[in-house]
Amino acid sequence: MKINKEGYRIIAISGLVCLLLWVLIWYMLERHNDITTLVISSAVLLSLWFFIVAFFREPRRVKIHDSELVFSPCDGRVVVTEVVFEDEHIKEEMLQISIFMSITNIHMNWLPVGGQIEYYKYHPGRFLIAWHPKSSTENERTTTVVKMEDGKRVLFRQVAGLIARRIVSYVKVGDNVNQNDVFGFIKFGSRIDVLVPKNSELLVEIGDKVVGSQTPIVRLPK
Repeated sequence: MKINKEGYRIIAISGLVCLLLWVLIWYMLERHNDITTLVISSAVLLSLWFFIVAFFREPRRVKIHDSELVFSPCDGRVVVTEVVFEDEHIKEEMLQISIFMSITNIHMNWLPVGGQIEYYKYHPGRFLIAWHPKSSTENERTTTVVKMEDGKRVLFRQVAGLIARRIVSYVKVGDNVNQNDVFGFIKFGSRIDVLVPKNSELLVEIGDKVVGSQTPIVRLPK
Protein backbone atom coordinates (compact mmCIF):
# COMPACT_ATOMS: atom_id res chain seq x y z
CA MET A 1 0.00 0.00 0.00
CA LYS A 2 1.44 3.36 -1.06
CA ILE A 3 1.16 6.20 1.47
CA ASN A 4 0.52 9.80 0.43
CA LYS A 5 3.29 12.23 1.37
CA GLU A 6 0.83 14.33 3.41
CA GLY A 7 0.66 11.49 5.92
CA TYR A 8 4.35 10.96 6.67
CA ARG A 9 4.60 13.40 9.58
CA ILE A 10 1.24 12.52 11.13
CA ILE A 11 1.93 8.78 10.88
CA ALA A 12 5.34 9.18 12.52
CA ILE A 13 4.04 11.36 15.36
CA SER A 14 0.97 9.20 16.01
CA GLY A 15 3.15 6.08 15.99
CA LEU A 16 5.47 7.62 18.58
CA VAL A 17 2.51 8.68 20.75
CA CYS A 18 0.99 5.19 20.59
CA LEU A 19 4.35 3.65 21.52
CA LEU A 20 4.77 5.98 24.50
CA LEU A 21 1.22 5.21 25.66
CA TRP A 22 1.92 1.48 25.38
CA VAL A 23 5.09 1.84 27.48
CA LEU A 24 3.14 3.80 30.10
CA ILE A 25 0.37 1.20 30.20
CA TRP A 26 2.90 -1.63 30.41
CA TYR A 27 4.67 0.11 33.30
CA MET A 28 1.40 0.61 35.19
CA LEU A 29 0.18 -2.96 34.65
CA GLU A 30 3.46 -4.81 35.13
CA ARG A 31 3.25 -4.80 38.91
CA HIS A 32 -0.28 -6.23 38.75
CA ASN A 33 0.64 -8.86 36.17
CA ASP A 34 -2.51 -7.91 34.23
CA ILE A 35 -1.71 -9.51 30.86
CA THR A 36 -5.29 -9.36 29.54
CA THR A 37 -5.59 -5.59 29.91
CA LEU A 38 -2.15 -5.12 28.36
CA VAL A 39 -3.10 -7.24 25.33
CA ILE A 40 -6.38 -5.35 24.86
CA SER A 41 -4.64 -1.98 25.21
CA SER A 42 -1.98 -3.03 22.72
CA ALA A 43 -4.63 -4.11 20.21
CA VAL A 44 -6.52 -0.82 20.56
CA LEU A 45 -3.40 1.33 20.12
CA LEU A 46 -2.19 -0.72 17.16
CA SER A 47 -5.63 -0.56 15.51
CA LEU A 48 -5.74 3.20 15.97
CA TRP A 49 -2.33 3.61 14.38
CA PHE A 50 -3.19 1.34 11.45
CA PHE A 51 -6.38 3.39 10.91
CA ILE A 52 -4.30 6.58 10.66
CA VAL A 53 -1.91 4.88 8.22
CA ALA A 54 -4.84 3.63 6.12
CA PHE A 55 -6.36 7.13 5.99
CA PHE A 56 -3.36 8.34 3.98
CA ARG A 57 -3.36 5.44 1.53
CA GLU A 58 -2.79 6.43 -2.09
CA PRO A 59 -4.66 4.32 -4.65
CA ARG A 60 -3.58 3.65 -8.21
CA ARG A 61 -6.14 5.12 -10.62
CA VAL A 62 -6.42 4.97 -14.42
CA LYS A 63 -6.17 8.50 -15.81
CA ILE A 64 -9.15 9.34 -18.00
CA HIS A 65 -9.23 12.40 -20.26
CA ASP A 66 -12.51 13.62 -21.81
CA SER A 67 -13.00 17.36 -22.25
CA GLU A 68 -16.80 16.94 -22.46
CA LEU A 69 -16.97 15.43 -18.98
CA VAL A 70 -16.34 16.72 -15.48
CA PHE A 71 -15.07 13.95 -13.19
CA SER A 72 -15.52 13.63 -9.46
CA PRO A 73 -12.56 15.27 -7.70
CA CYS A 74 -12.77 12.90 -4.74
CA ASP A 75 -14.20 9.68 -3.35
CA GLY A 76 -17.43 10.07 -1.43
CA ARG A 77 -21.17 10.57 -1.68
CA VAL A 78 -23.12 13.28 -3.53
CA VAL A 79 -24.94 15.48 -1.00
CA VAL A 80 -25.94 18.55 -3.07
CA THR A 81 -27.07 19.15 -6.66
CA GLU A 82 -28.50 22.62 -7.12
CA VAL A 83 -28.23 25.86 -9.07
CA VAL A 84 -26.52 28.61 -7.05
CA PHE A 85 -25.18 32.08 -7.73
CA GLU A 86 -21.37 31.99 -7.62
CA ASP A 87 -20.36 35.37 -6.22
CA GLU A 88 -16.63 34.98 -5.54
CA HIS A 89 -15.11 35.01 -9.03
CA ILE A 90 -17.29 33.95 -11.97
CA LYS A 91 -20.32 35.97 -10.78
CA GLU A 92 -23.10 33.97 -12.43
CA GLU A 93 -25.57 31.18 -11.75
CA MET A 94 -23.90 27.77 -11.87
CA LEU A 95 -24.79 24.16 -11.21
CA GLN A 96 -23.21 22.98 -7.95
CA ILE A 97 -22.43 19.35 -7.11
CA SER A 98 -21.13 18.74 -3.59
CA ILE A 99 -19.43 15.51 -2.52
CA PHE A 100 -18.97 14.56 1.13
CA MET A 101 -15.94 12.53 2.19
CA SER A 102 -16.19 10.50 5.38
CA ILE A 103 -13.06 9.69 7.38
CA THR A 104 -12.99 6.23 5.77
CA ASN A 105 -12.75 7.59 2.21
CA ILE A 106 -9.59 8.26 0.24
CA HIS A 107 -8.86 11.96 0.83
CA MET A 108 -6.72 12.71 -2.18
CA ASN A 109 -8.20 15.27 -4.58
CA TRP A 110 -8.10 15.12 -8.38
CA LEU A 111 -8.64 17.85 -10.98
CA PRO A 112 -12.15 17.47 -12.44
CA VAL A 113 -11.13 19.16 -15.71
CA GLY A 114 -7.96 20.22 -17.48
CA GLY A 115 -6.87 23.70 -18.55
CA GLN A 116 -5.19 26.67 -16.91
CA ILE A 117 -5.59 27.76 -13.29
CA GLU A 118 -7.29 31.16 -13.63
CA TYR A 119 -8.02 31.80 -9.95
CA TYR A 120 -6.99 30.39 -6.58
CA LYS A 121 -7.65 31.61 -3.04
CA TYR A 122 -7.38 30.15 0.44
CA HIS A 123 -10.07 31.17 2.94
CA PRO A 124 -9.58 30.63 6.69
CA GLY A 125 -12.84 29.88 8.47
CA ARG A 126 -14.95 27.76 10.77
CA PHE A 127 -15.20 23.97 11.02
CA LEU A 128 -18.91 23.25 10.69
CA ILE A 129 -19.99 19.72 9.81
CA ALA A 130 -19.11 19.37 6.12
CA TRP A 131 -22.66 18.68 4.93
CA HIS A 132 -23.97 21.83 6.66
CA PRO A 133 -25.37 24.26 4.01
CA LYS A 134 -23.17 27.11 5.31
CA SER A 135 -19.93 25.09 5.24
CA SER A 136 -19.28 26.15 1.61
CA THR A 137 -19.10 29.81 2.57
CA GLU A 138 -18.07 29.79 6.26
CA ASN A 139 -15.64 26.88 6.70
CA GLU A 140 -11.92 26.84 5.99
CA ARG A 141 -11.72 26.28 2.24
CA THR A 142 -9.88 26.88 -1.00
CA THR A 143 -11.44 28.12 -4.23
CA THR A 144 -9.89 27.15 -7.57
CA VAL A 145 -11.07 28.02 -11.08
CA VAL A 146 -9.83 26.18 -14.17
CA LYS A 147 -10.30 27.81 -17.57
CA MET A 148 -10.55 25.11 -20.24
CA GLU A 149 -9.21 25.40 -23.79
CA ASP A 150 -12.70 26.17 -25.14
CA GLY A 151 -13.17 29.00 -22.64
CA LYS A 152 -15.48 27.22 -20.22
CA ARG A 153 -14.69 27.71 -16.56
CA VAL A 154 -15.14 25.18 -13.77
CA LEU A 155 -14.84 26.20 -10.12
CA PHE A 156 -14.21 23.81 -7.24
CA ARG A 157 -13.80 24.25 -3.51
CA GLN A 158 -11.99 22.10 -0.98
CA VAL A 159 -14.06 22.54 2.18
CA ALA A 160 -12.82 21.51 5.63
CA GLY A 161 -15.23 19.60 7.83
CA LEU A 162 -15.79 19.17 11.56
CA ILE A 163 -12.69 17.00 11.99
CA ALA A 164 -10.53 18.33 9.15
CA ARG A 165 -8.04 20.98 10.16
CA ARG A 166 -5.76 21.19 7.16
CA ILE A 167 -6.37 21.62 3.45
CA VAL A 168 -3.50 21.13 1.01
CA SER A 169 -3.55 22.36 -2.59
CA TYR A 170 -0.67 21.96 -5.05
CA VAL A 171 -1.85 24.40 -7.76
CA LYS A 172 -1.26 28.09 -8.32
CA VAL A 173 -2.55 30.70 -10.76
CA GLY A 174 -1.10 30.27 -14.23
CA ASP A 175 -0.43 26.52 -13.95
CA ASN A 176 -1.45 24.39 -16.91
CA VAL A 177 -3.09 21.28 -15.47
CA ASN A 178 -4.31 17.94 -16.77
CA GLN A 179 -7.68 16.43 -16.03
CA ASN A 180 -7.61 13.87 -13.21
CA ASP A 181 -4.11 14.72 -12.01
CA VAL A 182 -3.81 14.95 -8.21
CA PHE A 183 -4.17 18.56 -7.05
CA GLY A 184 -4.50 18.33 -3.27
CA PHE A 185 -5.44 16.56 -0.06
CA ILE A 186 -7.83 17.24 2.83
CA LYS A 187 -7.05 15.68 6.19
CA PHE A 188 -9.74 13.86 8.21
CA GLY A 189 -13.24 14.47 6.84
CA SER A 190 -14.44 17.14 4.41
CA ARG A 191 -16.25 17.89 1.16
CA ILE A 192 -15.63 19.31 -2.29
CA ASP A 193 -18.02 21.57 -4.22
CA VAL A 194 -17.82 21.57 -8.02
CA LEU A 195 -19.51 24.42 -9.90
CA VAL A 196 -20.06 24.10 -13.65
CA PRO A 197 -22.01 26.03 -16.31
CA LYS A 198 -25.70 26.12 -15.42
CA ASN A 199 -26.85 24.30 -18.57
CA SER A 200 -24.54 21.30 -18.04
CA GLU A 201 -26.05 17.80 -17.98
CA LEU A 202 -26.07 16.34 -14.49
CA LEU A 203 -24.96 12.68 -14.45
CA VAL A 204 -25.35 11.91 -10.73
CA GLU A 205 -28.03 12.21 -8.07
CA ILE A 206 -28.01 12.96 -4.36
CA GLY A 207 -26.92 9.84 -2.49
CA ASP A 208 -24.80 8.43 -5.32
CA LYS A 209 -21.36 7.12 -4.41
CA VAL A 210 -18.57 8.47 -6.63
CA VAL A 211 -14.92 7.59 -7.15
CA GLY A 212 -12.37 10.37 -7.55
CA SER A 213 -10.97 10.73 -11.09
CA GLN A 214 -13.14 7.83 -12.29
CA THR A 215 -16.83 8.83 -12.00
CA PRO A 216 -18.17 11.46 -14.46
CA ILE A 217 -20.56 13.79 -12.62
CA VAL A 218 -21.43 16.28 -15.38
CA ARG A 219 -21.44 16.53 -19.17
CA LEU A 220 -20.52 20.05 -20.23
CA PRO A 221 -22.61 21.91 -22.84
CA LYS A 222 -21.17 22.15 -26.36
